[in-house]
Amino acid sequence: MDFKFSDDQNAIRELAYQIFTDRATDEFMLTFSRGDHAYDEQLWTTLAEQGLLGIAVPETAGGSGLGFTELCLVLEEQGRRVAPVPLFSSLVLGGLPLAEFGTADQQQLLASMSAGEVKLSAAVADLGMNSAVRTTVTASAGDQGWVLDGVKAAVPDGAVADYILVPAELDGQTSVFIVPTAADGVSLTPVEIGISGQRAAHLSLVGVKLDKDALLGQAGQGEHILDWLEQRANVAQCAQQVGVTEEAMKRTAAYVSERKQFGVPLGSFQALAMRMADSYIDVEAIRTTYWLALWRLSNGRDARAEVRAAKWWACDAAHRVVCTAQHLHGGMGADVEYPIHRFYLLAKQLSYTLGNGSQQLEKLGQLLAADDSLGFRALEV
Repeated sequence: MDFKFSDDQNAIRELAYQIFTDRATDEFMLTFSRGDHAYDEQLWTTLAEQGLLGIAVPETAGGSGLGFTELCLVLEEQGRRVAPVPLFSSLVLGGLPLAEFGTADQQQLLASMSAGEVKLSAAVADLGMNSAVRTTVTASAGDQGWVLDGVKAAVPDGAVADYILVPAELDGQTSVFIVPTAADGVSLTPVEIGISGQRAAHLSLVGVKLDKDALLGQAGQGEHILDWLEQRANVAQCAQQVGVTEEAMKRTAAYVSERKQFGVPLGSFQALAMRMADSYIDVEAIRTTYWLALWRLSNGRDARAEVRAAKWWACDAAHRVVCTAQHLHGGMGADVEYPIHRFYLLAKQLSYTLGNGSQQLEKLGQLLAADDSLGFRALEV
């Protein structure tokens, strides 16, 4: 296993860092949070102009033709600045399945996405929901294609998406359809997700008629597509979580090194220093488990167990890091407009999207119970 990044990958990381740092300053983020915009249009345009929206899009579809690793490096930098752009929903939830399973005609949507003209998402919030509250869409064959009916809850950035990938029950099996949000019968109700205030939308489909080419992959292939996407979506969230927690930790370390009490820096107190050391260990645990899962996925290896373990760390350890960050900032850490609070909110949102830590452990346990060899996989590396 080689965790060294290539010169091109480092250049992509540096470009993303520069773009996000220049635009998503603390001052800008405060102003943005007081408005009602869903995302930062100017930042989205800049990312498109610099080719970062097409980082994992095939060259035949107008992208850079790079891979999932390069995309995760960009997501890390987004998390580091808590930048308000729909990268995860468009590039991961919508873009990756289209690049992997889409036809040449369907992949033309990726060219528009790379240019910043189209935004994508996927109605997959059910993957992290209890079965009692999951929503359902049904599909049937129509005269010219397909007809969809039903609802899907909490579609990430659904209110601004131009196309949404929607899983639907077709002849007793799951299939995935590409649904244009401008189609007749489609309605989207904007909502804020949890405590973070991130934008999403509830999707309603009433007699929505789609062409035959709206089917992604093959009929009945939906479960495979969703499993493929869930693994990459979880790893992409781990990438964002690395950026969020590492920046929160660094800001807190700088604060306790400067802030004085009883005439000495807070960081000189042993208890605080030990908490910062614990945060460092947690951040590195998130990073290393995420890198392992990313490496296995990028090299075509089975990564089911590694993805569950990485997402668990991204949930469990992130909670400790951002709570420590708020706690050590004292009263200012409780101010909802103070910068450190944004890192807390995004970390918690990432921890509950597509399944929280307990759900990841449950699914990891099921995997290990079904296949003992997964517990010894480290020997392959």
